Amino acid sequence: MIRFTVPGAPQGKGRPRVGTIGGHARMFTPQKTVAYEGFIALQAQIAMQGQELVDGPVEVRMFIACPVPASWSQKKQRAALEGQHMPTTKPDTDNVVKAVFDGCNGVVWRDDVQVVDLVLRKRYSAQPRVEVEIVPVVVAAAPPVVEQSQGDLLQAA
Repeated sequence: MIRFTVPGAPQGKGRPRVGTIGGHARMFTPQKTVAYEGFIALQAQIAMQGQELVDGPVEVRMFIACPVPASWSQKKQRAALEGQHMPTTKPDTDNVVKAVFDGCNGVVWRDDVQVVDLVLRKRYSAQPRVEVEIVPVVVAAAPPVVEQSQGDLLQAA
């Protein structure tokens, strides 16, 4: 199992932007997204401690801890920290997942297509962060197929 935490307010992956370079339109990833994915990659690399890339299917468990809005009353902030209010605001969970997965590409796994299971929670917290656990999925061998003739099947019925 690989486990790491990305401290700070969670950020979603930004949408690609179009810019012109030398009169030609070019797509580019916003700098804020590039920096956040690089920070994720650094945290993942530290957690890997020189291990080889995970090969095969993986399960990812992710906890997105969002900051409580400072503009809320103290009472509402306490209620949010107790789980009575849910963070139904930006960043979108799918965009945070994309940023984390892209940050792990080439660091934890070869490519995020290896993720076959995802367990995700998004809550308010006094300590904003994203916690990530990556667990290789062990694929059980299928039991051997025993050939039966149609006569055997009919007698068993």
